Amino acid sequence: MTFEKNSSAGYLANHMARLFASGLQRRIKPLGLATGQFPALLALWQKEGQTQKDLVGLLDIEQATLANTLSRMERDGLIVRKPCEEDGRVQRIHLTDQARALKNDAVEAAMAQNTIALAGLSEKETEQFLDYMRRAISAMQNDMAT
Repeated sequence: MTFEKNSSAGYLANHMARLFASGLQRRIKPLGLATGQFPALLALWQKEGQTQKDLVGLLDIEQATLANTLSRMERDGLIVRKPCEEDGRVQRIHLTDQARALKNDAVEAAMAQNTIALAGLSEKETEQFLDYMRRAISAMQNDMAT
């Protein structure tokens, strides 16, 4: 049995993810953002005041990774942490005005990267491709839960 990387879903997904991340980084770096911050920003642009625990579950990333990312974001003036009114031990994460002002440009950069990546597909093929990716992700998440 030989391994053929161009027939491996894992290899291709990883390669594509690296290319997406590289393209996105090139587009958001002038905004002072890093690709690792982007998922947290998207979640906070959608709903501010989430806890670190909320974000870990939502973003499906390791607690330590998110903690480091949030520390850098706080250092860079993108977020502030405020004590939760219900439980003072918990901190809620809020965007700064600086982070709010970056939303449109950052989302536009991500959409441009998506457009480039999917340029060779028709609208129907794009819908199918996204559906296939969602199903593959769901299958792997279900496997991790068992």
